[in-house]
Amino acid sequence: MEKESKLRSILKAVTWRLIATATTFALAFFIFSGTGCDDVLQKSSIVAGLELVIKLAIYYLHERAWQMVPRGTVRHIFRRPAKQQEVDLGK
Repeated sequence: MEKESKLRSILKAVTWRLIATATTFALAFFIFSGTGCDDVLQKSSIVAGLELVIKLAIYYLHERAWQMVPRGTVRHIFRRPAKQQEVDLGK
């Protein structure tokens, strides 16, 4: 099976971060505005901006790390030994 290209990983990371950062901005805006905080837009923008940069980098690294794991490896780790499967199937 073919692995994703680095460009595809970058595009997935960017589009997801835009969605997630908009959510973070809205959440920060409602929290700051509910506390009577000054400069609600500025503080919400700072929180969302920092979150965007940090989590974009973390997501990209996470995505690339998973690309290094051969397909089927996780399934293989959790697969039971053949003898145990036969017992469970009533053989």
